[in-house]
Order: sequence, then C-alpha cells, then structure tokens
Amino acid sequence: MGMSPYVRALREKVGNDLLFMPSAHVLIRDRDGRILLVRHVEGRWQLPGGAVDPGEGPGEAARRECREELGVEVEPLRIAGVYGGPEHRVRYANGDEAAWVATVFDARIVAGEPAPSDDEIDALGWFDPDELAALPQSAATRALLRDLLAGVSFR
Repeated sequence: MGMSPYVRALREKVGNDLLFMPSAHVLIRDRDGRILLVRHVEGRWQLPGGAVDPGEGPGEAARRECREELGVEVEPLRIAGVYGGPEHRVRYANGDEAAWVATVFDARIVAGEPAPSDDEIDALGWFDPDELAALPQSAATRALLRDLLAGVSFR
C-alpha cells in the first residue's frame, strides 16, 4: 500500500522534514512460542503493522495492517508495550525523516492463513526468539523485539 494519502499530503507541505507518527504492530506467537515476522520488500524483517491513520484507533490499525499485509484477521489481546525514542527515528532512502511511537499488541490470528498479500511484504516466517538476532532488521524492530522479549513494556 505504501504511503497513505494523509502522509502524502503532509509530505507535500513539509518535504523530507521530520514527521512524528503513531504506529501499531502485533506480536503473534504460535504454539511453540515462535514469533511471526514479515519481510519488507527492502529486505528487513519486522513485526506486522504500520501507521495509524487519522480517525483510527491503534487496535483497528493493527487489524487493518494484518489484513493488508498478511490476509488474516487478528484479535488484539492486550497491549504488550509502547515504544519510542532515538531508536525509532528513521531516515528513509528518499530522505524522508520520521519518528515513530509504536503500540505493540499481543494478538492471535482468528481467521485466514498468513501469506504476503500486498506490495510491501514479500515473505513471512515464524522464528524462535534465539533466531531473531541473525535477521536483517531496522534499529526500531531490533529495539522492539529486545524489549518485548525482556518484558519491558514501555520506553
């Protein structure tokens, strides 16, 4: 899906300058405790999720992103954590800057079988926690996973 019309309109006004953005993500585990990650087309592995649109709550954003990225319906069960700070500030290849405040939900799949289903995601996988460090990830994803697995619920 890429950039939302809302963010596109903001970018027309502020160019590449910093945007402060809310996001919502899901932490889904299988029965063996493996974590579901998606691979962005740029090659980095991350939790399913993305930006919260205007007028949308974080839980609904998490559900929408899972429908868009994976073709599944999820049920957010509880907030696992809320994260932000220096590790969540990014500069994209096109020069755009963003700082994210991420709400992560423990969630479960209630309908569908996960498969990449939009142009942003090209693969998915279930990973044991000890396999995560070897995967290419953004600093933000690395920080999220580190904190989530350590039981740190906010930054």
